[in-house]
This record gives sequence, structure tokens and C-alpha cells, in this order.
Amino acid sequence: MKKLFILTLAALLTGSAAFAQDAPVEEKPSHFKLYGFVRNYLAADSRAVKAGTEDLYFYMPQDKEMSKGFDSNGEFNWRFVSLTTRLGLDVSGYKWGKMGIGAKVEADFYYLSGSVPTLRLRQAFVKLNWDDSRWALTLGQTWHPMAVDMPHMNNLETGAPFNPFNRSPQARVDLSLGGGFSLTASLLYLNHYLPTGPDGKSKDYFKYGLPEFYFGASFQNEHFLARVGLDMVNLRPYRSHADWRVQGDNPPTIQVKSLLTTVSPFAFFQYTNGKFQLRAKSILGQGGEHLNMLSGYGIHSLNNDGTITYTPMQDWASFVSVSYGKKIQVMGMLGYMKQLGTTQDLLDNQLWLNNSADTRIQQAFRATPTIAWNLGKFTVSLEYNLTAAQFGNTKAAGFAADAARNARGMFAPADMHWIVNHRLICMTKFNF
Repeated sequence: MKKLFILTLAALLTGSAAFAQDAPVEEKPSHFKLYGFVRNYLAADSRAVKAGTEDLYFYMPQDKEMSKGFDSNGEFNWRFVSLTTRLGLDVSGYKWGKMGIGAKVEADFYYLSGSVPTLRLRQAFVKLNWDDSRWALTLGQTWHPMAVDMPHMNNLETGAPFNPFNRSPQARVDLSLGGGFSLTASLLYLNHYLPTGPDGKSKDYFKYGLPEFYFGASFQNEHFLARVGLDMVNLRPYRSHADWRVQGDNPPTIQVKSLLTTVSPFAFFQYTNGKFQLRAKSILGQGGEHLNMLSGYGIHSLNNDGTITYTPMQDWASFVSVSYGKKIQVMGMLGYMKQLGTTQDLLDNQLWLNNSADTRIQQAFRATPTIAWNLGKFTVSLEYNLTAAQFGNTKAAGFAADAARNARGMFAPADMHWIVNHRLICMTKFNF
């Protein structure tokens, strides 16, 4: 044994010495580029809205709130803020042998608590690629693959909830197939944009389950870009209650776990010709709160083995947007979303929906004609945002009785009404 140990140690030392004598791996230095912008928003609404980030990240108008014949949510309101100013650093050019490494760190100012803006991390990732390889690996927090392609507009929410909006930590692999075709696969962790559930929005529904998974394919040439993809999420909404033990002599006590699995496909198309560009996207979302969709899920059944069967709310969201011009740029978006009901009947109407907007909204429409003046690195834009949302009736909104949802979580057409908000946004931005 002692002789074998000495021989093994000698072999390791000999191998180490040989490795040390090899020519060093060629290393090239990194290049750094600081970027960012100073951005100001002046935004005004014809009524109260559900929104975040000093009401700049606009979800939906609020319903009527009647008191003595007066709608307290029907008043004009406005704000003027600079808190979305951004700073970023791009790192490129570094090589270690055949491996190239790039990175990005990006932050902006945001109301994390109180009324004083603080610096918030937006993106932080590294990207690896290899010479003569079609593979690229991205590690870190960046845009969700379904949110990358956004409509033409200058507002902060960039189309949400008609367009997915999400940045998440992820491990993403991109494979080029040649001829303009590529594949993307990604494992994601829900971080800032969270699912809802029995205890409100929480990471716990996700982090005790399985990773979010995305798979997609793309095609791109001089004029066209097309993508299709599928997003899958697994949640454990009742983690503390779902790990019920089933007692029995044969088999002995076992542990069961109740998972909600949602599947959301999407398609995107883009056409570019000179100064003109057309974009269109459509997504059939299931429980898409993590994508900032107005969705959710509920309970279908409580089973004898201790498990819970969940049923997701399905939502259809789509947009079409166009842009023309360079110095003087005219653009706009048309967006539409509609809840389609849960995939199975609900048990006792137990349903949890995204409360970023009113949970009684069944469908909505948005139009955003915009004109922008791009003077080098300085931009001034003026956008009109018309958003109409359809609500289920409630006594608070001035109706005689509350409307009831059916077994799939939907209101009858006769039990709904429309609310319209007019928003005007003036933006100035200086890029550096």
C-alpha cells in the first residue's frame, strides 16, 4: 500500500510539473464601456391608476369608487420625476485561450422603500463563447427570453401587461444552426417578478419547486425576425400544507407534494425595411403573473391522498406596433388582453390573481400613438396612452349588487362595465 501511495504521488507530481512547463494560455485584456442616460418623465392621467414606480409603470385604470354620487377615482393627477435614470457598464474583448467572456452590469434608480430613490440592480450577467463554436452561454440576471422583443414606445412599462415584462437570474444556452436559425434553452429563477398565491406574492411558491424552463427557436435575416417559444413554471402554492403525510400500514407513511405546472407558448414577428419597422407578438399565458400578465390560478380539487389539484387562469395577450423615421420618429402600439378562464372548474371559487391591477379586470385594450425627436443623443417624445379595461361589477362601483364569477373564474358579459383612462407622457432623455 505504501509503495502504491508513493507511485501515485510521484505520478501526480510528474503530471503537475509537466502541466506547469506547458506554454501559458494566451490571455487578452477586457475593454470597458460606461453607458447610461438621464431620463425625465412628465405624466398625467385623467383618473386614478394602478401603477408602480411613482405611477410611471402603468398597469391599468382604477374602477369607479362612488361616494355621495362622486367618483373619487375620477380626478386628474400628474407627476414629474427623474428616478428612472440609468447607469451601466459593458465589458467585452476578454479572451482566455479560445474562450471569450463578456459581461454587463446595469442599474437604475427606483423606489425600493419610502420616497427616496435608491440604486437598483437591473442586469448583471456574463456571456461565454468559444472560437469555432456555435454555442454561447449566458449566466446571471438579464431579460426573460419572452420579454426581449418589446413594442415601439417610450413609456416605462414598454407594453405590459400586453407584452411580457421580466428580468430574471438564468442560465441560458444559445445555439446557432446556421442559415439564420438558432435555438435557445434557459433555466430561470423567479426573483423580482413573483407569482401570487394564498400568502400574496412570494418566492416560496417557486423556490421549493422546480426551475422555470424556457425553450425557443428563432430565424433572422436582413428584413425578418421570427421567434416561437414555450415557458414552463412549477409552483407549490401551499408548501406548508401540501407536504401532507398519508398514513397507512402498506405502504408506510409517505410524503406527497402538490405542484401547479403552467405552460405558456408565444410567437413574435418583426419586419424591417429602411426606417420602417413592424413588430407583433402573441402569448397564451397560464398563471403568467411572473411575466406581469393579469393572470393567476386557483384550486380545482382537494384529493384523498392529501394532494391539491390546481388550475391556472389562461390569458391571451397580443400587441402590434410600428415605427417609422429616425430624426423625427413616429411610432405606436395596439395591445389587447383577455382572460379566458381557468382550465378546470374552481373549488368554492378559490382563485388568486395578480393584484398589480384590479383583479376583476377581464379584458383590456391600449393604443399609444407617439412622436419622438431624436437630436443625436438627446430625445424628446410625446405619447398619448388610451387604455380601456372591463371590470366585473361591484357595489363600490355604484352597482346594486356584486357580480359573481362562474366556475371558471369569469364574469357574465351583462355583469361587466368599461373604464377608460387617458394618459399623456412627455419624456426627455440624454444618452451618454
